[in-house]
Amino acid sequence: MRLFAAVLPPPEAVAELRRALEPVRDDRLRWTGEDGWHFTLAFMGEVGDALLPDLHARLERAAHRTEPFTLRLHGFGRFGDRALWAGAAGGIDAMRMLAERADAAARRAGVPMDRHRRYTAHLTVARSAGGTGLRPYAEALAGFEGTPWQVGELSLVRSSLPVSGVPGERPRYEVAGAWPLGG
Repeated sequence: MRLFAAVLPPPEAVAELRRALEPVRDDRLRWTGEDGWHFTLAFMGEVGDALLPDLHARLERAAHRTEPFTLRLHGFGRFGDRALWAGAAGGIDAMRMLAERADAAARRAGVPMDRHRRYTAHLTVARSAGGTGLRPYAEALAGFEGTPWQVGELSLVRSSLPVSGVPGERPRYEVAGAWPLGG
């Protein structure tokens, strides 16, 4: 199964983000589904069933070693003209540490992880369709400030990619495990 470790925003943050995006939503971008909004901490890709028990145990330890922290959605950015994302502020150092721990947990459980990169907190909200420039969207949304919330859980999410070939179909996400932060 295709997995990643993530921080999931609470419903209140999702609602704030939805309201912030309403004025700029149009059909020139492929908008991600709200049910899939998340901050990826460590992308694992395909993970065999045999690795799951050790992976779950190691992610539980990683969560246990990380104290809850405050986070809020903050501003917008883009990866070139490929993806538009909402940023985060608040406990970024704590989230970066949780990302490092989730990555290490996966490696120690035997999951072949891609090359290590410095963690950048972002929540993808749209992808460019047909080369539409993302700069105007990022600039229009740059001042967005969400309400802080307490991150208290590390989630392991299963991602199922679209297979029907129907235009506009999105990946499906399902929480495959979740562990509280802190002791």
